Amino acid sequence: MKTSSSTARLLGWPLSALVVWALAWFFYSFLLRQSWTPERAMLLSSLAGVVAGAVAWRLGHSKARLFALVLGFPVSLWLSGSASMAPWVWLLTLALGLLIYPIHAWRDAPVFPTPLQALRALPGHAPLPSNARILDAGCGAGDGLKALRLAYPKARWVGIEFSRPLCWIATLRCPWAKVMHGDMWLADWSTYDMVYVFQRPETMARAQAKAQIELKPGAWLVSLEFVASALQPDAVFDASPDRPVWLYRAPFKAAKS
Repeated sequence: MKTSSSTARLLGWPLSALVVWALAWFFYSFLLRQSWTPERAMLLSSLAGVVAGAVAWRLGHSKARLFALVLGFPVSLWLSGSASMAPWVWLLTLALGLLIYPIHAWRDAPVFPTPLQALRALPGHAPLPSNARILDAGCGAGDGLKALRLAYPKARWVGIEFSRPLCWIATLRCPWAKVMHGDMWLADWSTYDMVYVFQRPETMARAQAKAQIELKPGAWLVSLEFVASALQPDAVFDASPDRPVWLYRAPFKAAKS
């Protein structure tokens, strides 16, 4: 069973990326034979990656795969040395990737979305009243919001995301939530009954410090996978093997030394 699952993942990725890149190269060569300029041929051929990236996000794939699909062809074209184009063409392609996922957000969010079923057991450890306000801090394309809605169907869900295109995608995918464009680190967490984060180990110290200052008594800080090392967890459970969900309730207790 494990072997067949691994084979299925391999056939899905990276084979799908190779197919997209191959199609882009085929289209690029075809346009050159039709007397298109290399600049125009490259830009139009790159649309294959853009469309594939949009489909990948719709299917819940990671930001890393999105970048691979969108930038794979132009980067391979550049590395091949087969295109001597004006710098603005390459800058336009890079700008497309940065628009989708700006550098500001690279150090915060991981490249993997929250699995839909990851938070199903959350209410058993952190019960919330009806109409509770839940914030997904750094909501990306809305995967965490979907998981939170599945766990707390009677709550009010709010997402904040720094990438404006991802904010638009989350708004489309989660019309029942309030999705805002903004910086999660500048947002006020004090009005929420729960704040959910899926960060990196490097940014968890910042998240726990902000929670200690802003979360009201009784509110929860929930982290998928990464521990707030300075705090004593009130509960922990596995979303899936080797992927813990850490729960901390204000007022927080210092971690035991």
